[in-house]
Amino acid sequence: MAHLEFEKPLAELEARIKALKDVSDDTEIADQVKILEQRAEVLQQDLYSDLDVWQRVQVSRHPDRPYFLDYLDVIFDDFMELHGDRSFRDDPAIVSGFARLDGESVAVIGHQKGRSTKEKVHRNFGMAHPEGYRKACRLMELADRFNRPVLTFIDTPGAYPGLGAEERGQSEAIGRALLVMSQLKVPVIATILGEGGSGGALALGVANRVLMMQFATYSVITPEGCASILWRDGTKGPLAAEQLKLLPDNAVALGLVDEVIDEPIGGAHRAKEEAADNLGNALRKHLRQLKRLDGPALMDDRYEKFRAMGAFTS
Repeated sequence: MAHLEFEKPLAELEARIKALKDVSDDTEIADQVKILEQRAEVLQQDLYSDLDVWQRVQVSRHPDRPYFLDYLDVIFDDFMELHGDRSFRDDPAIVSGFARLDGESVAVIGHQKGRSTKEKVHRNFGMAHPEGYRKACRLMELADRFNRPVLTFIDTPGAYPGLGAEERGQSEAIGRALLVMSQLKVPVIATILGEGGSGGALALGVANRVLMMQFATYSVITPEGCASILWRDGTKGPLAAEQLKLLPDNAVALGLVDEVIDEPIGGAHRAKEEAADNLGNALRKHLRQLKRLDGPALMDDRYEKFRAMGAFTS
Protein backbone atom coordinates (compact mmCIF):
# COMPACT_ATOMS: atom_id res chain seq x y z
CA MET A 1 0.00 0.00 0.00
CA ALA A 2 1.24 3.48 -0.85
CA HIS A 3 1.85 5.86 2.04
CA LEU A 4 1.58 9.63 2.19
CA GLU A 5 4.34 11.83 3.63
CA PHE A 6 2.65 12.27 7.01
CA GLU A 7 2.12 8.50 7.24
CA LYS A 8 5.86 7.70 7.31
CA PRO A 9 5.95 6.72 11.04
CA LEU A 10 3.02 4.38 10.42
CA ALA A 11 4.64 2.98 7.27
CA GLU A 12 7.83 2.19 9.18
CA LEU A 13 5.89 0.42 11.93
CA GLU A 14 3.88 -1.60 9.43
CA ALA A 15 7.11 -2.57 7.65
CA ARG A 16 8.49 -3.90 10.94
CA ILE A 17 5.31 -5.91 11.52
CA LYS A 18 5.52 -7.41 8.04
CA ALA A 19 9.20 -8.26 8.49
CA LEU A 20 8.48 -10.07 11.76
CA LYS A 21 5.63 -12.02 10.20
CA ASP A 22 7.89 -13.05 7.33
CA VAL A 23 10.60 -14.29 9.69
CA SER A 24 8.57 -16.68 11.83
CA ASP A 25 5.15 -17.41 13.26
CA ASP A 26 6.24 -18.85 16.63
CA THR A 27 4.55 -17.72 19.83
CA GLU A 28 7.22 -15.24 20.92
CA ILE A 29 7.23 -13.50 17.52
CA ALA A 30 3.41 -13.57 17.41
CA ASP A 31 3.24 -11.77 20.77
CA GLN A 32 5.61 -9.06 19.52
CA VAL A 33 3.57 -8.68 16.36
CA LYS A 34 0.38 -8.30 18.36
CA ILE A 35 1.93 -5.53 20.48
CA LEU A 36 3.18 -3.73 17.38
CA GLU A 37 -0.21 -4.05 15.67
CA GLN A 38 -1.89 -2.46 18.68
CA ARG A 39 0.70 0.32 18.60
CA ALA A 40 0.10 0.81 14.87
CA GLU A 41 -3.65 1.06 15.44
CA VAL A 42 -3.19 3.76 18.09
CA LEU A 43 -0.70 5.63 15.89
CA GLN A 44 -3.11 5.51 12.96
CA GLN A 45 -5.92 6.92 15.11
CA ASP A 46 -3.64 9.70 16.36
CA LEU A 47 -2.44 10.60 12.87
CA TYR A 48 -5.90 10.77 11.32
CA SER A 49 -7.57 12.57 14.21
CA ASP A 50 -5.37 15.62 13.79
CA LEU A 51 -4.84 16.16 10.05
CA ASP A 52 -4.45 19.66 8.67
CA VAL A 53 -6.32 20.78 5.56
CA TRP A 54 -3.53 19.96 3.10
CA GLN A 55 -3.08 16.49 4.55
CA ARG A 56 -6.80 15.85 4.09
CA VAL A 57 -6.49 16.98 0.49
CA GLN A 58 -3.74 14.40 0.07
CA VAL A 59 -5.95 11.69 1.55
CA SER A 60 -8.74 12.58 -0.91
CA ARG A 61 -6.21 11.90 -3.70
CA HIS A 62 -4.63 8.80 -2.17
CA PRO A 63 -3.57 6.43 -4.98
CA ASP A 64 -5.19 3.46 -3.21
CA ARG A 65 -8.44 5.26 -2.45
CA PRO A 66 -11.48 3.38 -3.81
CA TYR A 67 -12.91 4.80 -7.02
CA PHE A 68 -16.41 4.65 -8.45
CA LEU A 69 -16.01 1.18 -9.98
CA ASP A 70 -14.72 -0.20 -6.67
CA TYR A 71 -17.89 0.96 -4.89
CA LEU A 72 -20.02 -0.20 -7.80
CA ASP A 73 -18.78 -3.77 -7.43
CA VAL A 74 -19.67 -3.91 -3.74
CA ILE A 75 -22.91 -1.93 -3.49
CA PHE A 76 -24.71 -2.71 -6.75
CA ASP A 77 -25.62 -5.79 -8.79
CA ASP A 78 -26.17 -6.48 -12.50
CA PHE A 79 -24.39 -3.40 -13.79
CA MET A 80 -24.83 -2.80 -17.51
CA GLU A 81 -22.64 -0.04 -18.89
CA LEU A 82 -23.92 2.23 -21.64
CA HIS A 83 -21.35 3.98 -23.82
CA GLY A 84 -21.17 7.07 -25.97
CA ASP A 85 -22.91 10.41 -26.34
CA ARG A 86 -24.39 9.62 -29.80
CA SER A 87 -22.56 12.67 -31.17
CA PHE A 88 -18.79 12.19 -30.98
CA ARG A 89 -17.39 9.29 -28.94
CA ASP A 90 -17.37 7.51 -25.61
CA ASP A 91 -15.50 9.19 -22.75
CA PRO A 92 -13.88 6.67 -20.36
CA ALA A 93 -13.50 9.38 -17.68
CA ILE A 94 -17.21 8.98 -16.95
CA VAL A 95 -18.75 5.53 -16.51
CA SER A 96 -22.52 5.25 -16.79
CA GLY A 97 -25.19 2.59 -16.97
CA PHE A 98 -27.96 0.85 -15.07
CA ALA A 99 -27.58 -1.39 -12.04
CA ARG A 100 -29.65 -2.83 -9.23
CA LEU A 101 -29.63 -1.62 -5.64
CA ASP A 102 -31.42 -4.20 -3.47
CA GLY A 103 -33.26 -5.37 -6.57
CA GLU A 104 -34.35 -1.90 -7.70
CA SER A 105 -33.11 -0.61 -11.05
CA VAL A 106 -31.18 2.66 -10.78
CA ALA A 107 -29.03 4.75 -13.10
CA VAL A 108 -25.43 5.10 -11.91
CA ILE A 109 -23.00 7.67 -13.29
CA GLY A 110 -19.54 8.45 -11.98
CA HIS A 111 -16.11 9.84 -12.67
CA GLN A 112 -13.47 7.14 -12.89
CA LYS A 113 -9.75 7.63 -12.34
CA GLY A 114 -7.12 5.03 -13.17
CA ARG A 115 -4.65 2.99 -11.12
CA SER A 116 -1.83 2.16 -13.53
CA THR A 117 -0.18 4.72 -15.80
CA LYS A 118 -1.92 3.23 -18.82
CA GLU A 119 -5.34 3.34 -17.15
CA LYS A 120 -4.79 6.88 -15.86
CA VAL A 121 -4.15 8.05 -19.41
CA HIS A 122 -7.14 6.05 -20.70
CA ARG A 123 -9.42 7.61 -18.06
CA ASN A 124 -7.75 11.02 -18.49
CA PHE A 125 -7.18 11.16 -14.71
CA GLY A 126 -10.95 11.41 -14.17
CA MET A 127 -11.20 14.70 -16.10
CA ALA A 128 -14.15 14.38 -18.45
CA HIS A 129 -14.44 15.77 -21.97
CA PRO A 130 -17.75 17.31 -23.13
CA GLU A 131 -18.85 13.97 -24.57
CA GLY A 132 -18.61 12.50 -21.08
CA TYR A 133 -21.15 14.97 -19.75
CA ARG A 134 -23.33 14.53 -22.83
CA LYS A 135 -23.26 10.79 -22.21
CA ALA A 136 -24.31 11.42 -18.61
CA CYS A 137 -27.19 13.62 -19.82
CA ARG A 138 -28.33 10.93 -22.23
CA LEU A 139 -28.44 8.38 -19.44
CA MET A 140 -30.20 10.72 -17.00
CA GLU A 141 -32.89 11.53 -19.56
CA LEU A 142 -33.34 7.80 -20.18
CA ALA A 143 -33.66 7.16 -16.45
CA ASP A 144 -36.21 9.96 -16.16
CA ARG A 145 -38.27 8.48 -19.00
CA PHE A 146 -38.47 5.11 -17.27
CA ASN A 147 -38.79 6.47 -13.72
CA ARG A 148 -35.44 5.21 -12.43
CA PRO A 149 -33.58 7.03 -9.63
CA VAL A 150 -30.28 8.64 -10.63
CA LEU A 151 -27.18 8.16 -8.46
CA THR A 152 -24.04 10.09 -9.39
CA PHE A 153 -20.53 9.71 -7.98
CA ILE A 154 -18.07 12.58 -8.16
CA ASP A 155 -14.30 12.19 -8.14
CA THR A 156 -12.48 14.64 -10.38
CA PRO A 157 -10.07 17.58 -10.09
CA GLY A 158 -12.22 19.27 -12.74
CA ALA A 159 -13.45 18.98 -16.30
CA TYR A 160 -10.71 18.60 -18.92
CA PRO A 161 -9.55 22.09 -20.03
CA GLY A 162 -7.77 21.06 -23.23
CA LEU A 163 -8.17 22.73 -26.62
CA GLY A 164 -10.17 19.86 -28.12
CA ALA A 165 -12.60 19.87 -25.21
CA GLU A 166 -13.13 23.61 -25.56
CA GLU A 167 -13.64 23.27 -29.31
CA ARG A 168 -16.35 20.66 -28.72
CA GLY A 169 -18.19 22.87 -26.21
CA GLN A 170 -17.02 21.95 -22.72
CA SER A 171 -18.84 24.81 -20.99
CA GLU A 172 -22.03 24.15 -22.96
CA ALA A 173 -21.93 20.46 -22.05
CA ILE A 174 -21.54 21.28 -18.35
CA GLY A 175 -24.32 23.85 -18.54
CA ARG A 176 -26.61 21.34 -20.22
CA ALA A 177 -25.84 18.78 -17.51
CA LEU A 178 -26.87 21.33 -14.86
CA LEU A 179 -30.11 21.99 -16.74
CA VAL A 180 -30.94 18.31 -17.29
CA MET A 181 -30.33 17.41 -13.64
CA SER A 182 -32.47 20.30 -12.44
CA GLN A 183 -35.42 19.07 -14.51
CA LEU A 184 -35.37 15.37 -13.60
CA LYS A 185 -38.60 14.08 -12.06
CA VAL A 186 -36.90 11.18 -10.29
CA PRO A 187 -34.85 11.08 -7.06
CA VAL A 188 -31.26 12.26 -7.60
CA ILE A 189 -28.46 11.57 -5.12
CA ALA A 190 -24.89 12.77 -5.68
CA THR A 191 -21.91 11.50 -3.68
CA ILE A 192 -18.45 13.09 -3.59
CA LEU A 193 -16.07 10.15 -3.26
CA GLY A 194 -12.68 11.86 -3.42
CA GLU A 195 -12.02 15.13 -5.20
CA GLY A 196 -14.99 17.31 -6.06
CA GLY A 197 -13.43 19.97 -8.22
CA SER A 198 -14.95 22.89 -10.13
CA GLY A 199 -17.69 22.68 -12.76
CA GLY A 200 -16.55 19.17 -13.61
CA ALA A 201 -17.92 18.07 -10.23
CA LEU A 202 -21.00 20.30 -10.22
CA ALA A 203 -22.06 18.88 -13.59
CA LEU A 204 -22.97 15.67 -11.73
CA GLY A 205 -23.93 17.41 -8.48
CA VAL A 206 -27.35 19.04 -8.97
CA ALA A 207 -29.13 16.55 -6.74
CA ASN A 208 -31.87 16.33 -4.14
CA ARG A 209 -29.29 15.01 -1.70
CA VAL A 210 -25.56 15.64 -1.86
CA LEU A 211 -23.43 13.27 0.22
CA MET A 212 -19.72 13.48 0.90
CA MET A 213 -17.19 10.95 2.12
CA GLN A 214 -15.36 11.94 5.31
CA PHE A 215 -11.99 12.55 3.61
CA ALA A 216 -13.33 13.97 0.36
CA THR A 217 -12.97 17.61 -0.76
CA TYR A 218 -15.38 19.91 -2.60
CA SER A 219 -14.25 23.22 -4.09
CA VAL A 220 -14.55 25.60 -7.04
CA ILE A 221 -10.95 24.90 -8.10
CA THR A 222 -8.02 22.72 -7.06
CA PRO A 223 -5.73 24.27 -4.44
CA GLU A 224 -2.84 24.29 -6.94
CA GLY A 225 -4.99 25.99 -9.56
CA CYS A 226 -6.14 28.58 -7.06
CA ALA A 227 -2.54 29.25 -5.96
CA SER A 228 -1.37 29.66 -9.54
CA ILE A 229 -4.05 32.33 -10.10
CA LEU A 230 -3.72 34.22 -6.82
CA TRP A 231 0.03 34.03 -6.28
CA ARG A 232 1.27 32.74 -9.66
CA ASP A 233 2.84 29.90 -7.71
CA GLY A 234 1.25 26.43 -7.72
CA THR A 235 3.47 25.31 -4.84
CA LYS A 236 1.34 27.46 -2.52
CA GLY A 237 -1.45 24.91 -2.84
CA PRO A 238 -1.47 24.21 0.94
CA LEU A 239 -2.10 27.90 1.63
CA ALA A 240 -4.88 28.02 -0.96
CA ALA A 241 -6.44 24.87 0.51
CA GLU A 242 -6.86 26.69 3.82
CA GLN A 243 -8.78 29.50 2.12
CA LEU A 244 -11.00 27.38 -0.13
CA LYS A 245 -13.04 25.85 2.74
CA LEU A 246 -13.13 22.55 0.87
CA LEU A 247 -13.59 20.06 3.71
CA PRO A 248 -16.85 18.22 4.53
CA ASP A 249 -17.46 20.27 7.68
CA ASN A 250 -17.21 23.46 5.62
CA ALA A 251 -19.59 22.09 2.99
CA VAL A 252 -22.18 21.14 5.61
CA ALA A 253 -21.93 24.53 7.31
CA LEU A 254 -22.43 26.28 3.96
CA GLY A 255 -25.45 24.14 3.12
CA LEU A 256 -23.76 22.46 0.15
CA VAL A 257 -23.81 18.92 1.52
CA ASP A 258 -26.55 17.02 3.36
CA GLU A 259 -24.55 14.25 5.02
CA VAL A 260 -20.93 13.30 5.62
CA ILE A 261 -20.34 9.55 5.38
CA ASP A 262 -17.87 8.13 7.90
CA GLU A 263 -14.79 6.36 6.60
CA PRO A 264 -12.74 3.69 8.40
CA ILE A 265 -9.89 4.95 10.57
CA GLY A 266 -7.07 5.80 8.19
CA GLY A 267 -9.36 6.50 5.25
CA ALA A 268 -11.48 4.46 2.85
CA HIS A 269 -8.39 2.87 1.28
CA ARG A 270 -7.67 1.09 4.57
CA ALA A 271 -10.96 -0.85 4.59
CA LYS A 272 -12.75 -0.54 1.26
CA GLU A 273 -15.54 -2.96 2.14
CA GLU A 274 -16.42 -1.01 5.28
CA ALA A 275 -16.39 2.28 3.38
CA ALA A 276 -18.66 0.77 0.71
CA ASP A 277 -21.06 -0.51 3.37
CA ASN A 278 -21.28 2.95 4.92
CA LEU A 279 -21.94 4.53 1.54
CA GLY A 280 -24.50 1.92 0.56
CA ASN A 281 -26.44 2.41 3.80
CA ALA A 282 -26.51 6.19 3.28
CA LEU A 283 -27.74 5.81 -0.30
CA ARG A 284 -30.53 3.47 0.79
CA LYS A 285 -31.63 5.82 3.57
CA HIS A 286 -31.87 8.90 1.37
CA LEU A 287 -33.44 7.00 -1.50
CA ARG A 288 -36.22 5.77 0.81
CA GLN A 289 -36.91 9.34 1.89
CA LEU A 290 -36.93 10.77 -1.64
CA LYS A 291 -39.20 8.06 -3.05
CA ARG A 292 -42.01 9.49 -0.93
CA LEU A 293 -42.05 12.58 -3.19
CA ASP A 294 -43.62 12.77 -6.63
CA GLY A 295 -41.94 14.26 -9.72
CA PRO A 296 -42.93 17.94 -9.27
CA ALA A 297 -42.09 17.79 -5.56
CA LEU A 298 -38.64 16.39 -6.35
CA MET A 299 -38.01 19.22 -8.81
CA ASP A 300 -39.17 21.79 -6.26
CA ASP A 301 -37.01 20.22 -3.57
CA ARG A 302 -33.95 20.44 -5.81
CA TYR A 303 -34.74 24.01 -6.84
CA GLU A 304 -35.18 25.24 -3.27
CA LYS A 305 -32.01 23.47 -2.17
CA PHE A 306 -29.78 25.22 -4.69
CA ARG A 307 -31.53 28.58 -4.51
CA ALA A 308 -30.80 28.64 -0.77
CA MET A 309 -27.04 28.29 -1.32
CA GLY A 310 -25.24 31.55 -0.76
CA ALA A 311 -28.40 33.36 0.32
CA PHE A 312 -28.07 36.08 2.93
CA THR A 313 -30.81 36.78 5.43
CA SER A 314 -31.06 39.93 7.51
